[in-house]
Amino acid sequence: MSSNNAKQSAQGEPSNGWFSRFLATVEWLGNLLPHPITLFASLAVFIVILSGILGYFDVSVMDPRPVGAKGREADGVIEVISLLNADGLRQIVTGLVTNFTGFAPLGTVLVALLGVSLAEHSGLLSTIMRSMVMNASPRAVTIVIVFAGVVSNTASELGYVVMIPLAAMIFHSLGRHPLAGLAAAFAGVSAGYSANILIGTVDPLLAGFTQDSARIIDPDYVVSAEVNWYFMIVSTFAVAAMGAFVTEKIVEPRLGKYNPDDASIDLGSQKFDRPSALEIKGMKWAGVTFVLLLALLAMTVVPENGVLRDPETGLVKGSPFLKGIVVYIFVTFAIPGFVYGKITGSMKNDRDVIDAMAKSMSSMGLYIVLVFFAAQFVAFFKWTNLGTVLAVKGAAFLQATGLDGPEVFILFILMCGLVNLSLGSASAQWAITAPIFVPMLMLIGYAPEVIQAAYRIGDSVTNVITPMMSYFGLILAIGVRYKKDLGIGTLIATMLPYTMVFIVGWTLLFYIWVFFLGLPVGPGAPTYYSPGG
Repeated sequence: MSSNNAKQSAQGEPSNGWFSRFLATVEWLGNLLPHPITLFASLAVFIVILSGILGYFDVSVMDPRPVGAKGREADGVIEVISLLNADGLRQIVTGLVTNFTGFAPLGTVLVALLGVSLAEHSGLLSTIMRSMVMNASPRAVTIVIVFAGVVSNTASELGYVVMIPLAAMIFHSLGRHPLAGLAAAFAGVSAGYSANILIGTVDPLLAGFTQDSARIIDPDYVVSAEVNWYFMIVSTFAVAAMGAFVTEKIVEPRLGKYNPDDASIDLGSQKFDRPSALEIKGMKWAGVTFVLLLALLAMTVVPENGVLRDPETGLVKGSPFLKGIVVYIFVTFAIPGFVYGKITGSMKNDRDVIDAMAKSMSSMGLYIVLVFFAAQFVAFFKWTNLGTVLAVKGAAFLQATGLDGPEVFILFILMCGLVNLSLGSASAQWAITAPIFVPMLMLIGYAPEVIQAAYRIGDSVTNVITPMMSYFGLILAIGVRYKKDLGIGTLIATMLPYTMVFIVGWTLLFYIWVFFLGLPVGPGAPTYYSPGG
């Protein structure tokens, strides 16, 4: 449906306009890419072949790490190790399973999702979103919609399936253009994807890739799920404010007054109920449960002898609490979710709990297959020393050109945003780029935690203008309800101002937070990397 409508309406765009040519180029580039799973499998094979070629020619670099640093070769030389020989084949065969089972993002994401699934399938998250938006005053509704969209990223599908159609309905009910409501929610859910006030499933996912990449340089480096938490909390409010500004000052005036004749459905039949008295009761008791869980958690981390504190460092990097943060994501979503379900009747017994978890796990089949091939690519990249060699040469290039100061992050963020146009999956993109850029930027002195925070900006802001984003077809289908001739070009043109404002504003916030104020991006997260430090 969406592809046919897109083709029809795209024909309505001026074929010789610069914007149409830009969209055609983006779509053409995206269509050249294979499925992410095929891409990872191909890259893994490519790494094996490349390692054989470079190993044959004895390609190597001098180890830039100081003598005594962890992982430094005794002779100070890092050579490309070939996997295209008998030793390489033995390593691949014996390591194939452990590469997969030991892949950091796999277990953390699945455990976190088990807890989120209860809050989602019981209806708790949907009720919270509807309460936030439908109870907002007309003056505050725009910023609340964007804010709720950002927060909904804790359970990614919820924002796309609930928030975006709900926002369009609310704007229409207020006499405003429904596509402006759709755009505001889409901006929060997708362009503000990495921001949140809670630690969600994306945090351990990205941290796992970052940790594996950092260990190319420092074999014992640890990157936990919460390392960007402070910056992402602040980013949530910044994204909400920027999104509301763009909606009210740029997008809505451009759309003009809405004509109901443009709709492809009977708008009078639309209905998105306010939370019922029973749902509100369930939400309140879920809130009480959440507060009690936080109080219980505080007893383990606030006292100096708290069982989840590190005796030497307290709650900073390396404490049992931060190492086990995924467990708390699970608990603080699962228990309130079950309480809500029990009160509202959506979860009556243990069978309903199991079914909710199983349903979420069944939807992760594609992710698990992707992780298998991504894990092989990351492992091969590390075994061959290609990541280290490329990082050393890239760092030397940056230093030679003078691009080793904070300004390097402007290019890095723009590069991530550009790659995201053709590779819309955050996990797929970071799995490919992290082994290159994390070691490279570490070698010029920046910590993996800061590098990951910068990546999250670039990866988020262009989500709303790429047809390669997995939910783009769904957004187009929702928009067609209100404008029957809506096409890809129109939708991207509507969302482009968000990308432009977000990439400037969010990058500026990053520089102010990290380099001007000198604040950490998360608990125990350093700004600069010091070998052995």
